[in-house]
Amino acid sequence: MLLERMLENALSLQAIPAPTGQEGPRAARLCDLLTEAGLDQIEHDDLGNLYGATAGSTHPIAVVSAHLDSVFPPTQNRPAERRGSRLIGPGIGDNALGLSALIELAYDLQAKPVHGCVWLVANVAEEGMGNLEGMRAVVERFRGAPRAYLVLEGLGLGQLHHKALPARRYRIRAEAEGGHAWIHADRPSAVHALLRLGTALSEIRLPKSPRTTLNIGLIRGGTSVNTIADHAFMEVDIRSYSMDILAQLDMAMRKLCAQASGQQVQLFCQLVGERPSGEIPADHPLVKAAAAALSRQGIRPSSATPASTDASIPLNLGLPALCMGLTQGAGAHSQNEYIEIDPIRKGYAAVLELIGWLMTQ
Repeated sequence: MLLERMLENALSLQAIPAPTGQEGPRAARLCDLLTEAGLDQIEHDDLGNLYGATAGSTHPIAVVSAHLDSVFPPTQNRPAERRGSRLIGPGIGDNALGLSALIELAYDLQAKPVHGCVWLVANVAEEGMGNLEGMRAVVERFRGAPRAYLVLEGLGLGQLHHKALPARRYRIRAEAEGGHAWIHADRPSAVHALLRLGTALSEIRLPKSPRTTLNIGLIRGGTSVNTIADHAFMEVDIRSYSMDILAQLDMAMRKLCAQASGQQVQLFCQLVGERPSGEIPADHPLVKAAAAALSRQGIRPSSATPASTDASIPLNLGLPALCMGLTQGAGAHSQNEYIEIDPIRKGYAAVLELIGWLMTQ
């Protein structure tokens, strides 16, 4: 592992906008970098996932993945920069550093004899409304053949996510007749209807235990400032440790939508994404080996609380999987996101050791 190369590649990849559904340019750059690293079995699938296999037998020992997409549209994806001991910029840890780690693994895993092959995968559709479709395709391809699925994220060093947090995403649409803001002032507005519904949703009392969240992440609609909106929509994310509570929230949202609908304005609630539950126990050999690898690097491992990551897909199917972070940092999904440079060596070394352990099983 060459740290400066890893940092340079992370900055190069982060600078290429890759919102969910538009990962192609970033995938193309990563493909070039993996080719430079010596991988000769590189391919894309129909969704845009990028696959590369290390030398060795065709039997996959492990699938090591990092997601290509970012939450930021091109207009908000300012290039990250190095400031002292940090790299700072939107998406640098989530997940440009994870992608850069795939490149280093391509170098390192081919520099040593490999008994079996490791598939390095850069997948699409992890963020936003991607619904983990990229990882669904990866798992559909390999199924239970790998000994484990190892998901890399730039942030969260020391945390071992082996429990999947269930989540649901909704798009709620409002439709009305619309019209002129002055001439037709007595007509209802689709935007106003959504604002009232949003207020009602924000007033739902959520349990503190089990932890549950409801977030209205996006709201759009209307035509102009002097037009009564004939259309609007908002997107809602709900998460909970309890599937029963998710079902209750689903019913509550649909009930509020029905109550807000009338002859002049209609509201429609559509489930547009669902992230599954699933887990392997804390004493699973994969989790114990990952914890031991971190400990040997002086990192205190934490069997973290459930999280919604690409590992959710194999975990839901009962396959060994976990998500690991490569370094420390903060500000994920914000313009002030940053990662610490110094701990990267230890995080990467733990990942490499875990892959080596998988090769011996």
